Amino acid sequence: MNASRMVAPGLLCMGLLGLMVTIWMALVEAPSMGSDWNAPESYRILFIHVPFAWVSFSGFALLFGGSLAWYLKRSNTGWRFAITGAQLGLLYSLGVLISGPIWGAAEWGVPWDFQDVRLNTFAILGGIALFVALGEMNSEDTEQHRDTLSSVGIFGFGLVPLTYMATRWWQERHPGPLIGGGAEDSGVDSSILLIWMIGAVSMQILFVGQAIMTFRLLKTEEELEKLLTKMEENT
Repeated sequence: MNASRMVAPGLLCMGLLGLMVTIWMALVEAPSMGSDWNAPESYRILFIHVPFAWVSFSGFALLFGGSLAWYLKRSNTGWRFAITGAQLGLLYSLGVLISGPIWGAAEWGVPWDFQDVRLNTFAILGGIALFVALGEMNSEDTEQHRDTLSSVGIFGFGLVPLTYMATRWWQERHPGPLIGGGAEDSGVDSSILLIWMIGAVSMQILFVGQAIMTFRLLKTEEELEKLLTKMEENT
């Protein structure tokens, strides 16, 4: 097998192994929280929730860049990047939207707060990824259709900086930034930060492997579609 074909599977294996280490450390090595928390042990799910959130923005960035490349240059490669970003952005945002309410239900007593800006803008981002991913799967592939979906991807990306800054501008229920937040209480215990970093790096490696494989699959589907069209024209 061509060595380049082994890159994506290798990245997937590395990422999954790192996530297994992250989960083990979160359950065994991470320190317990104090009595200031309503559900001190439930915070361990955040070692997966936070990396899901960080890496999901890679998917939204890929959706934005690919959509822009298609819209401005009619780049088929850009279009494949956009769909790859939509599919993976949806996958990782689902990880956030599933793990977050589990912790919220334990810590806050409710899984969701519709008054919290970050929670709701992130949910809309996930909805945008879902719209683009389903739109690409269930509609005829035309330039007009690609224009519509890429426009959604481009303008939807405006929610990314809003989501990132939401807890700095409007502190409702979602915890504020603990890394680089600028507040006196910002920052985390070094052991906790280490586990988060291992999780984030592992999940980012996994994301890259998934992106490569998804991009190749989309390219193969496109080439197969062209071949079938050509065969129909010749019969």
